[in-house]
Amino acid sequence: MLVSSPEDYREAARRRLPRFLFDYIDGGSYTEATLARNVMDLREIALRQRVLKGSETIDLATTLFGETLGMPLTLAPVGLTGMYARRGEVQAARAAVRHNIPYTLSTVSVCPIEEVAGAIDVPIWFQLYVLKDRDFMQNVLERALAAGVKTLVFTVDMPVPGARYRDVHSGMSGPNAALRRMLQAVTHPQWAVDVGLRGRPHDLGNISAYRGAVTGLSDYIGWLGENFDPAISWKDLQWIRDFWPGNLVIKGILDPDDVADARALGANGLVVSNHGGRQLDGVTSTIAALPAIRAAAGNDLSLIVDSGFRSGLDVVRALCLGADAVSLGRSYIYALATGGEQAVDQILTLYAKEMRVAMTLIGASSIASLNPDMVSKF
Repeated sequence: MLVSSPEDYREAARRRLPRFLFDYIDGGSYTEATLARNVMDLREIALRQRVLKGSETIDLATTLFGETLGMPLTLAPVGLTGMYARRGEVQAARAAVRHNIPYTLSTVSVCPIEEVAGAIDVPIWFQLYVLKDRDFMQNVLERALAAGVKTLVFTVDMPVPGARYRDVHSGMSGPNAALRRMLQAVTHPQWAVDVGLRGRPHDLGNISAYRGAVTGLSDYIGWLGENFDPAISWKDLQWIRDFWPGNLVIKGILDPDDVADARALGANGLVVSNHGGRQLDGVTSTIAALPAIRAAAGNDLSLIVDSGFRSGLDVVRALCLGADAVSLGRSYIYALATGGEQAVDQILTLYAKEMRVAMTLIGASSIASLNPDMVSKF
């Protein structure tokens, strides 16, 4: 099929992937109301078109945590990325480097920290969950430091997993899951050869390195379920800040009342996130939550926002409303599944093009010039 827009990659990925993998990345929790709200609320933010306000050049460069980025995007941590393309984390990281934006490796990646960090010549970011196994957390942090990681993205909105009913229906979890996944793989030969056969090992690389034993896809849900910690509180996280010498970014902030606790912990930045609508269904969208969190954060905390972003226009909307950067998840995974590293490169190029067009037509020549007066609600 012809792929000419970011949304086209979603349909291409749906055709190429076994259902359990497509539904895992495409779905949300419960009735998926928040999943839909993330997208719809962004579309309701109107860009204010201005005429004869253009500039000969549109500068997408920005600064985040003291580093200059090619544009205000990051690639979000996505579990099992290596199941969407052969050694997918490495391919995505390489594409991010070409655009001079950060790549964030998930705790539950297929490729371990050392493999991804060793494949590129700039530091990756690393994401860590709050887990009961503190020895694992310390081990993976030590390995991240040894691999040159300077920015830790600490996810705090998953003390328990949300109920993702689509995963049960698709075979990611539920009765006879392994058999159902195998049957789906057989009916998707391109994926089966490229990833199923040539992309091995299919284990959770960071966890397997710690356990000294293979932790495969069948163990994924069970291991996470056993290690989430619903009793965790802010005071229990202080050892992370004491241990980690680099940037600390708290991911999962959706209420301005939580900003003070993150600041007290010593966070350098926040990710305004509802986990892509995959945790507590029925909560507000991130774009609706963003302005109040920006007001609470002031200018001393960097703000990244994720969940629901499907275009460069969406990115511009968020930047106007106070975000310093947008973190892409599903968008780049759809592309990765469709065409690997090259397709991730292409979709990032599309985002940049869409941002430049939008900024030209609202009269903004740089990221710093974007402001709330450039958008309005319908």
